[in-house]
Amino acid sequence: MTGKNMGMRDSTRDPESEIVDLPREAPPPNAAAWTESPEVPVPEARAARARKRFGEGALIVCDNLVKIFKVADLEVVALQGLDLLVDPGEMIAIVGASGSGKSTLLNILGGLDIPSAGRATVAGHDLTQMGRTERTRYRRRTIGFVWQQTAKNLLPYLSAVENVEMPMILNRSGDRARALELLRMVGVEERADHRPDRLSGGEQQRVAIAVALANAPDVLLADEPTGELDTATSAEVFDLMRSINSELGTTVVIVTHDPLVSEQVQRTVAIRDGRTSSETLRRGRMSEEGEHEMVAEEFAVLDRAGRLQLPRAHVEALGLEGRVRVHLEDDHIEIWPDEHPHQEEDR
Repeated sequence: MTGKNMGMRDSTRDPESEIVDLPREAPPPNAAAWTESPEVPVPEARAARARKRFGEGALIVCDNLVKIFKVADLEVVALQGLDLLVDPGEMIAIVGASGSGKSTLLNILGGLDIPSAGRATVAGHDLTQMGRTERTRYRRRTIGFVWQQTAKNLLPYLSAVENVEMPMILNRSGDRARALELLRMVGVEERADHRPDRLSGGEQQRVAIAVALANAPDVLLADEPTGELDTATSAEVFDLMRSINSELGTTVVIVTHDPLVSEQVQRTVAIRDGRTSSETLRRGRMSEEGEHEMVAEEFAVLDRAGRLQLPRAHVEALGLEGRVRVHLEDDHIEIWPDEHPHQEEDR
């Protein structure tokens, strides 16, 4: 038996024995076969490479995101192919009317909901592929949430410092000293032993921000964080978020219905009908008097499918509807209303 087995081993090739390391200077076998073909790649291959590059380097990537809710026998499309990129360390606001899809987007980014189609990644986590355990770990470590309602942010029977310490305990890293340091950072260290009902609305939101930062998340998500605060307190909360963004480098995404929030952040993304429709950028420049000033400029967003949402005011002013004429010039595109919108086409 031993002789037969040895004979069989000699006559049968071991697949692993065929794998050898070539010298680094030696050319690979059949080098000519590996040379780059001069032929132009097929469109599908080019499209695949372009898609792979989309979102490279971004912390948050939403690629053709779709979310459909089923209500009885009806289907409601909340997101209709939304694209969004957020770089590490950015502080942006997402604005839109009620029903525009902004809250749905926030729930997806927060790991509270799953998209129906498309791709969503945050800090390397694919939100469409996570299981229950990974999703729980993601919500505890990667993101922090600040809600408009205090009841969602703080436990009423715990003090401020205990509320901040709770996420760390759940993450098996309880640290009273860090909890106190976070309260100092948000300006309510002297209220550490008070329960939420002994705090003002502004103080409650400051503690809520400290809770959201407890486990040093990559992203801070805020849903209408100033919706129940007065104007002065709202400004203080936004100042605090800007300070956290600059000092800790935490990426901040704020969802709100208030378009004036664009004055508080670097970039404002407007959502309409489930898609990104425009972006407002705040940039610094020197005025004619030689003083530094901030200027906000609004841009329409051209998505990856070539779709462009024109501002509603422009559409109404020019009476655009149905078909429009598009002319390509050397450095711009012209859009004109149809001169004969009701004329029947020649048969």
